[in-house]
Amino acid sequence: MKTYETFEHRADIGIRGYGRGVEEAFENGAKAMFSVMVDINDVKAQERKEVSCDAPDMDYLFIEWLNNLLSTSHLSGMVFSSFKVEINGNQLKGSAWGEHINKGRHKLMTEVKAATYSMLKVDKEDDVYVAQCIVDV
Repeated sequence: MKTYETFEHRADIGIRGYGRGVEEAFENGAKAMFSVMVDINDVKAQERKEVSCDAPDMDYLFIEWLNNLLSTSHLSGMVFSSFKVEINGNQLKGSAWGEHINKGRHKLMTEVKAATYSMLKVDKEDDVYVAQCIVDV
């Protein structure tokens, strides 16, 4: 099973995370988003940042998770490559591991401004959960 992918969408980029559970799909959706910005294989999981959020449903919770990660990334000057999510009802507690941006080592690619509601979907397809949206670049 592939864990994540990106897909073309007019002027923006689509991201899609897959998982055996919705939490794993959220984690892999975050990997997809950060893979747009940097080669996540070059990002060491050296420092942990915690993220928590809530929303009225799973779709909106996915957007809140991603946008909170973006905010944390920008405020801390870090990029992330590893994620862990726990969802209880409509509340999410998550962790992101990464490191401070090193322009000599990290090849920065496309800046993601925000996760959007366009093509937003958190759903189970056969035995696999899918979390997807379009990110504004």
